[in-house]
Parts: sequence; structure tokens; C-alpha cells
Amino acid sequence: MRFPSLTLAAAGAALLAPAALPAAATALPATALPPRERLVAGGEGAVSAADLLARTGTCTELSKGRYRTDADGPATVPVCGTRDAVFWKADMDIDCDGRPTTHCNSSTDPMFAAITAFQQSDGRELSAETLPYVVVPAPSARWDYRAYGVRGGSVVAVVHGDRVQYAVVGDTGPSDLIGEASYAAAAGLGIDPDPQVGGVPSDVTYIVFRDSRVSPIEDHAAAVTEGERLARLFVTGD
Repeated sequence: MRFPSLTLAAAGAALLAPAALPAAATALPATALPPRERLVAGGEGAVSAADLLARTGTCTELSKGRYRTDADGPATVPVCGTRDAVFWKADMDIDCDGRPTTHCNSSTDPMFAAITAFQQSDGRELSAETLPYVVVPAPSARWDYRAYGVRGGSVVAVVHGDRVQYAVVGDTGPSDLIGEASYAAAAGLGIDPDPQVGGVPSDVTYIVFRDSRVSPIEDHAAAVTEGERLARLFVTGD
């Protein structure tokens, strides 16, 4: 169940023992999407999904408590971390918020909000339809992303099945829910990006590289270039 994302204005580290994360599922075939969304099967970049998932197979919990993926579901998802990244494994709900576009507007999405927590370099809201971005939970006593080198424009590797999609942190959501990304991020992973019926219920891994940033935030090519570099360092442990 998707909830409207929150802006930073609306939002107001002790480590625990490692625990194993569940295995990944297979991504939806690209043919399940409309023609304009059929992207390259392997996703973006040279670092494989398998290598990234192997690196996130053990969880050292950073969050002081766990998140729900749905408003009426149990709190089962921890935020995990290493010195280089924070990560979690959850579902993917579709965020269509930001600048109105053909596929993201109040007609296509009853929960549409024409605002995102972070804005483009020209002051306009982000475009969920064209920019792959990830939603992070608003800061709370459970976990405050800002304390771990995460901010608007931080680089993210999103993994589903055998696909990798590079993105940026572009919005914030409810402080107790996790697992949401933009229309464009879902499409890049072969996931149905429809804001009402799209998304997947599980097996999406979000890896946010600490102290990274793309500027301007809307430069997706820069996010891919930096994401590939950081992903290589992450999987080798350098």
C-alpha cells in the first residue's frame, strides 16, 4: 500500500548482530511492460546484480527497529550497513510524485503530490517519470538517514532479479515505511511502473552509497557513472 511521500519540511547508531537476508527473486520480463519501458535486460552498468546481492547477504543493523513495507503489515525490514553503504531489502511501491507528466499526474495516480523532498538545479520538482530515484523514510528515532551520509542526490544501486538500476535519493516518505522508488526506476528494472497497480511485493534491494552525491540531481548519466564506480568499490571491499 502506497502512502504519499513527505517533504523534508514535513519530517521533523548502535550496531546489532549480523543476520542473513533472504535470497533474491527473478525480475519480471521486459515484455511485461509497454514498449517504451522495455529496457536492456541486464539493467545498467558492468557490476552484476549477483555481486551486489552477495555483498549485501549479511546485515549489520543500523536502524533501531524495523520498517513495514505496507501500512497494515508487520515491521520486518531493517536498515543494514557497511562503512561504504546502507542497504535494505523490501518491496517496491511506485512513487509518481513531483512534476506532472504523461504517466504521473493526478489522473493516473489518485495519491499524486506535485512535490518532492528534493528539487532540480532549476528549482523545479523532480520528474518521477523520467528520473530514476528512490524514496527514503523520513528521519525518526528508528533511523535518520542524514546521520549516515545520505542526502538528496545520494547515489543508489537498486537490484531486482538480474537487473541493476542506478538512481538517486529523490524523495522522503512516511517514517515507518520503506520500499518505494520512482516510475522511471521501476521501469528500468522491468517492474510494472503503474502507480496504481504496479510495483512488486518483495525482493528489491536498495543500496545507498554513503557520502555520495550527484549534482545536479537530475543528471542520470552522472548517477550511472558514479554508481558504477562506487559499486565496483563496494563489491571488492576496497
